[in-house]
Amino acid sequence: EAGSQRRVWGLMVTAGVGGTLVALYAVVTPFVTPALRRVCLPFVPATSTQIQNVLKMLENRSGSLVDIGSGDGRIVIAAAKRGFKAVGYELNPWLVWYSRYRAWRDGVHQNTKFYISDLWKVSFSHYTNVVVFGVPQMMPELEKKLEEELECNARIIACRFPFPCWVPDHTTGEGIDTVWAYDMKHSRGCETKILEITPETE
Repeated sequence: EAGSQRRVWGLMVTAGVGGTLVALYAVVTPFVTPALRRVCLPFVPATSTQIQNVLKMLENRSGSLVDIGSGDGRIVIAAAKRGFKAVGYELNPWLVWYSRYRAWRDGVHQNTKFYISDLWKVSFSHYTNVVVFGVPQMMPELEKKLEEELECNARIIACRFPFPCWVPDHTTGEGIDTVWAYDMKHSRGCETKILEITPETE
């Protein structure tokens, strides 16, 4: 009987450890997998100061907004509360589901959308406001991608790290809370055409 009890306890312990490892794998994998891609984009929550700095750069702006690497949805939700139709792209499904829950809890779920997607496989051509929480390794390639896809009326807001070639039109904050805003009409060299009206001569 003692041997039988030991076997039962052994099976229970094995099952418990195995179940724990499977659950741990299911939780950890979405956080580790993005780090194995060509550019590591870890999840670092935005500070309240960063969010306020981003919102400052969105003053007097309108149109659609996208947050590239939206994490737990803080920027998207804050923008939606300011009246934007806001979208977030994030690789980690746990963070996307949590973002959707937060948007529902805060009553802005109708003005927000969150997608599980790789930013390099998404076109941002129909957005007029783009927020980026990037890392230095990704900024040069992302700069080229956005320059190819965005219209001249778009504004790109970079947090923590600036773009390597563009000159920011506006800057606010200090240290990790620094935010840079780039207007495509200046970064790309778009020129506004002014129609000259000449009076008719009799």
